[in-house]
Amino acid sequence: MTPLSEVIFYSLLGGIFSLLGGFLLIRSKRSAEKLANYATPFAAGALLAAAFGDLLSEGAAHSDSALSYALIGILAFFLLERFLRFFHHHHDHEDAKSDPTVSLIIIGDTLHNFIDGIAIAAGFLVDSSTGVIVTIAVAAHEIPQEIGDFGIMLRKGLAPRKVLLVNFVSALATLLAAVIFFQLGQSTELRLDILLGLVAGFFIYIAVSDIIPTIHKSEESVLAGPQTLLLLAGVVIVTLVTGALHGVIETEADHHGHDESVNHTLMETDHDVH
Repeated sequence: MTPLSEVIFYSLLGGIFSLLGGFLLIRSKRSAEKLANYATPFAAGALLAAAFGDLLSEGAAHSDSALSYALIGILAFFLLERFLRFFHHHHDHEDAKSDPTVSLIIIGDTLHNFIDGIAIAAGFLVDSSTGVIVTIAVAAHEIPQEIGDFGIMLRKGLAPRKVLLVNFVSALATLLAAVIFFQLGQSTELRLDILLGLVAGFFIYIAVSDIIPTIHKSEESVLAGPQTLLLLAGVVIVTLVTGALHGVIETEADHHGHDESVNHTLMETDHDVH
């Protein structure tokens, strides 16, 4: 069973590591843009590989309904994004003197981070290897997103220190959600097929609706440019890491089971002697 300390460590890693792009943007805009160009397509591949190669397969092992919940997740996140866009547009026209953009970015980013925490918790409720894979996918797609959020806040006139503080506090939502949902999963019978399906839907939606269209725009005249290759690299690398991590977990489980069997046999032998 995965210890809570491991969940806390990786959720902090996923949340804080996502701020790397923001730190880099404050120090060097050019370097941050280069990082975003590399991280964005890789993140799409990582998200798709984690969704199809791990989360959905694990969810389907519990119930075939995981696929249906993945569809529900895609539709739910689409409607959530539509609501945030409508809210932003409505308030922009309602009061031209006030700028709700920064507040909406903070709210949206915090909600996004909270969902990331649920995803990490869902992964660790399956096993450690799935939790690590989800953390990698979360960190990969959060880096370019945070660069964009940092950039907008800086352009709106917020001081760099305030931007860093706001985003650091927002990133803690990942830890909070991970701990809450992991503890719930440990103490109650959470339907993992539902949870894993919804998380997979979230990953697929982010990759297909937010990231892949940017690749099409940047490589309109190229069949397979650098960003396309990075997307494919994300799929391949995360798939290989998934297989390797699951192999390690299974080997450790078999070894642990063998040790328990040997200890049980020795105890029985000792009992028979006496």
